Amino acid sequence: MIRTTRLMKGTAIGAIAHVLLVIPALPPVIKDPNGSLGAFIVSIVILAFAAGFIKPSLGPMLCDQSPVRFPVIATTKKGERVIVDPEATVTRYLLIFYWCINVGAIFAIATTYAERNIGFWLAYLIPGILYMLMPIVLFFAYKRLFVAPPQGSVLLEAYKVIKVLWSNGGWKRMFKGGDSFWNTAKPSFIAQRDGHLDTDKVFWDDRFVDEIKQSIQACQVFLLIPIFQLADGGFGNELNDMSSAMVTGSLPNDLISNWNSLAIIVATPIITWGLYPFMTRIGWPLKPMTRMCIGFILGSLTCVICAVIQSRVYATSPCGKNASTCETPSSVSLWWQIPIYSLPAIGEIFVNVTSYELAYTRAPARMKGLVYALALFNSALASAIGLACSNAITDPYLEWTWTALAVACALCAISFPTYFRHLNKPVEGFMNADRQAGLHQPKVLEAKVNAFPGNRVEDFDEKA
Repeated sequence: MIRTTRLMKGTAIGAIAHVLLVIPALPPVIKDPNGSLGAFIVSIVILAFAAGFIKPSLGPMLCDQSPVRFPVIATTKKGERVIVDPEATVTRYLLIFYWCINVGAIFAIATTYAERNIGFWLAYLIPGILYMLMPIVLFFAYKRLFVAPPQGSVLLEAYKVIKVLWSNGGWKRMFKGGDSFWNTAKPSFIAQRDGHLDTDKVFWDDRFVDEIKQSIQACQVFLLIPIFQLADGGFGNELNDMSSAMVTGSLPNDLISNWNSLAIIVATPIITWGLYPFMTRIGWPLKPMTRMCIGFILGSLTCVICAVIQSRVYATSPCGKNASTCETPSSVSLWWQIPIYSLPAIGEIFVNVTSYELAYTRAPARMKGLVYALALFNSALASAIGLACSNAITDPYLEWTWTALAVACALCAISFPTYFRHLNKPVEGFMNADRQAGLHQPKVLEAKVNAFPGNRVEDFDEKA
């Protein structure tokens, strides 16, 4: 299924979910807790399905529209000759994309006060109305979008490659490192070993094997991201437990979390048009693993601040280390949580956006949506871990969980510029439209050879 089709189906499902979300929140319906809760759960499940269609499709589809598919030399308005890099262009696209996401998220401020002053029905109706603009935008934009032609299931190709790699004791070679493990699945190696190549069984090219290798390397980085996600909010209701023991005044507890989106909205332009170009200009460009390191350092620093504030809450609460359930709050103001939401928000720009970049640039041309979905899956994984641990992480141990997360984030930060430094190497040809169309597959090239006698497969491969 091509990305635009998934996006449109997800949009339709999401529209249904938003309508259903408003119904159980209506005053006559919400009076019946059993009925309204059931309808609410159904709408949330449907909305989750919609997100599963939309989120892995939107980012890659945006990057597909980039006109810069290969490095080119351009002249600026100042007369400077510069290299326009496709990887840097994708980074810029994804930074703007992440900024736009958080512009939408800032509307939660309006829904917070709508829920507080009027009711839940209005809090759900506002985002529903905004969401209904999405089908209109897609309708007018569809004909202008670059859409790669639909292909057969690329998962079958990936499965076949992995099957070849693991056959004949290949799993033993996997732990030895080097390229010998991956070369066994390359058609050129198979043709040299067997003396011929059956394109009905081996229907991929050498580059596809390298792309699978790159994707697996990127997925190793993705496995560490849940640690950052936990630092960006804590386990379960950890931050809520802290805020419930603080002086709130007239400030709603859930309003303070909007500083996350606000910090991203302010910091993204500074980083995109300020920090990144400046570091490149002075000869120290921030490479992907350096950015991941910075993000995790910010996550670690956030956890240290959380531990200090939580310790202060315990010290000033009349109930001591049972502050979360104490009727009398601590004297610590809720405003102290602003850096707890702001610092990891800036870290998200370095961590989340870089993970999206890795997913897009290092995935096979026809697997970008799948690898992008794996990058997004880390948020769900972090939420599941936090939910599973929430009952165990309560007073009087809240400060120590933040300490543990601070140490974990710091260790991960060290691993990026050391263990994962090979992922700083630029990727070439990841924007190749012919590969997205499947024109580099052996069977396609063989068909061209048969149609134009006198040529070799290598000739068409080079032209493609």
